[in-house]
Amino acid sequence: MERMTDVPESLTQPADPAQANDYDSFAEAYAAGTENNLVNAYYARPAMLALAGDVAGRRILDAGCGSGPLSAALRDRGAVVTGIDASAGMLALARQRLGDDADLHMVDLSDPLPFADGAFDDVVASLVLHYLEDWGPTLAELRRVLRPGGRLIASVDHPFVAYTIQEPRPDYFATTSYTFDWSFNGQSFPMRFWRKPLHAMTDAFTTAGFRIAAISEPQPDPAARELFPDGFRDLSTKTTFLFFVVEVPPSAAGSDGRPPAVGP
Repeated sequence: MERMTDVPESLTQPADPAQANDYDSFAEAYAAGTENNLVNAYYARPAMLALAGDVAGRRILDAGCGSGPLSAALRDRGAVVTGIDASAGMLALARQRLGDDADLHMVDLSDPLPFADGAFDDVVASLVLHYLEDWGPTLAELRRVLRPGGRLIASVDHPFVAYTIQEPRPDYFATTSYTFDWSFNGQSFPMRFWRKPLHAMTDAFTTAGFRIAAISEPQPDPAARELFPDGFRDLSTKTTFLFFVVEVPPSAAGSDGRPPAVGP
């Protein structure tokens, strides 16, 4: 399981779900194609960084780090970053970017995480949850590894977009998969994502013990207006991704998430 950090270059039906989402088969092409493009460099990543705010000194888990561009940006802002990804090919590219001493782990987000309770101040999950049919076990693990008062900042395919690209339209209120072929450099790779209604997303967060702090539909970076004039207008006027900031409630001791003091 991986994360998506770009919209497909082409949507064609059908794809083979049995072979879907094999990032190892196109890791380098994907990383190169999404390094400085409109949707990644001027929309998805800036939006995640803006929602994260001041991260200096914060311990951050990049869940689905891919080749590491978001990890690098967070580290440049002073965060202490740990990256996990299910693709060995993507992790190899992340290590090239971040250095041999980078804290990177091959982990599938469907599995338990190899971290202690409360190990992180924040988790970022950029366009990753829509690879999962059931968010429940993953969100429970992300909550476990966050300290009280910690944040999960997540983005997903907008449920309205995922609903409208399918013909015939599925049951909006059901959790359904959608498949397509992703094209890079003339080669096609089968992809499969899961869409669910907005209320199911918010319910999944609250069921896992988070409280919702923000739901965001951000605009692209204004710098993209001149670089990608046609795409900028399109991205500025249509839904693409949906962003969430959800929080672990602070401990009963106070709002800073630290355990209560012991003593007279």
